[in-house]
Amino acid sequence: MSFTTISVIGLGYIGLPTAAAFASRHKQVVGIDINSHAVDTINRGEIHIVEPELSSVVKAAVDGGYLRASTTPVTADAYLIAVPTPFKGEHEPDMTYVEAAAKSIAPVLTRGALVILESTSPVGATEQMADWLAAARPDLTFPQQAGEAADVNIAYCPERVLPGQVMVELIKNDRVIGGMTSVCSARASNLYKIFLEGECVVTNSRTAEMCKLTENSFRDVNIAFANELSLICAEQGINVWELIRLANRHPRVNILQPGPGVGGHCIAVDPWFIVAQNPQQARLIRTAREVNDYKPHWVLNQVKASIADCLTASGKRASEIKIACFGLAFKPNIDDLRESPAMEIAGDIAQWHSGQTLVVEPNIHQLPAALRSHASLVTTADALAQADVLVLLVDHNEFKAVESSQITQRYIVDTKGVWR
Repeated sequence: MSFTTISVIGLGYIGLPTAAAFASRHKQVVGIDINSHAVDTINRGEIHIVEPELSSVVKAAVDGGYLRASTTPVTADAYLIAVPTPFKGEHEPDMTYVEAAAKSIAPVLTRGALVILESTSPVGATEQMADWLAAARPDLTFPQQAGEAADVNIAYCPERVLPGQVMVELIKNDRVIGGMTSVCSARASNLYKIFLEGECVVTNSRTAEMCKLTENSFRDVNIAFANELSLICAEQGINVWELIRLANRHPRVNILQPGPGVGGHCIAVDPWFIVAQNPQQARLIRTAREVNDYKPHWVLNQVKASIADCLTASGKRASEIKIACFGLAFKPNIDDLRESPAMEIAGDIAQWHSGQTLVVEPNIHQLPAALRSHASLVTTADALAQADVLVLLVDHNEFKAVESSQITQRYIVDTKGVWR
């Protein structure tokens, strides 16, 4: 069965680029989202997120009649679910959004449909989704019931793209295809080959789920090593960036750069899914998460120490000290604040500090509600002119372009080694 109409459930940082990629190949694509603002924005040919090259692709697709958005699910040949999977309680996976998405498309499923889960999920999530669909549609058969002969095919196919380069990596990167049966995998591969230039690598759904978690846990462990080194070097009076630069001259050593923590919808969340399902075995993965989760608290203590020094040297009252936080996003040159350690640190500073907190984030137009009553959004120039203490949290290009002559402050907490 060919794919004439494709529906993408969830029009966020992954769903919208995926929908746009299919639409750019002149497929009829209907994006579904509960956010009416996002739906209205997309239907005007505009986008509600920051991602290079996405805006022009969406505009061309909407203007050409290949992409539209709706709050109501429609009948399609293929459905891709790309909704959030946060954690809850003691870092347990929250499948509420996936369940809601599955149940929303169940009434419009028809024989021959393909349903793909793209959301990062714990092992077994695809099978759970298939059970939800089967319970809602007893008139159709699913892979767990009829195997290769199922009316509806189901697969798990995680994204592996880098924010800021999504429109390139979505097309170029290899794709792991985890079907519940070989027929499911083959059909999912054919779907992605509509726009994919990378290879479709076929496995089963449980291995594909674990592969996504493994990729992000591997990165988390490596970042934790760098962050732990930064804590040790601070105690020893050693420049951690010089140390890493020297160590990396070894032909088999490639240490990453430390930072204020780990953020985003993947690396800061996914390892906990492994820990939740394998608490006794996942000792290294758990420790890495704890190291990276601790880093923002350590940075806050560094800021407090700098303020104490500033108070002693200046003779000012604490309420007269201005702190400028540079960056809120979880990585450079994007607007994504999800699980951002920079956001956490800036929020803690603004709540704790009795003086004025200035925030510089060139990729947003207004502060999030959690910060709005405690801080002010300002330009880089204004922050450098007014602040007593500088806190660099994200290495945006704008901040890396600041000349040393523009920085007159003595008290600087630089978590990225940009202004060292």
